[in-house]
Amino acid sequence: MKKNILIIDDEGLITKTLQKLLKSQGYSATVATNGQDAVEKSKTIALDLIVCDIRMPQLDGIETIKKIRQVLKDAGKPPVKEILITGYADEESYKNAMELKVADYLLKPFDTKDFLDVIKRNIESDELKK
Repeated sequence: MKKNILIIDDEGLITKTLQKLLKSQGYSATVATNGQDAVEKSKTIALDLIVCDIRMPQLDGIETIKKIRQVLKDAGKPPVKEILITGYADEESYKNAMELKVADYLLKPFDTKDFLDVIKRNIESDELKK
């Protein structure tokens, strides 16, 4: 069964590129263009991994992850690993990501090989637990 990855980013070029890249590797990739859209999709879609931008209008990535975690918990679903991505390498964002205990943190722009390595590492570590 294909692993479903939710990509959350307000930049259309990034979501389209990552979605195409993930599909080329055999994953199913769902796109959300903002935090609220992502929260709504997390209510109806089975997720294996989340890739979320930190800086987005209205609901930033940190708040989006917190809300999705609550949605999954309320629905009795298991937690899903999250990878945060950002083009802004500020200490505050990194500190907030680490406090959330996300699985990984990537700075944009990133190499596609590095991105896929992070995806595979986090998907495969879940498979090893089963």
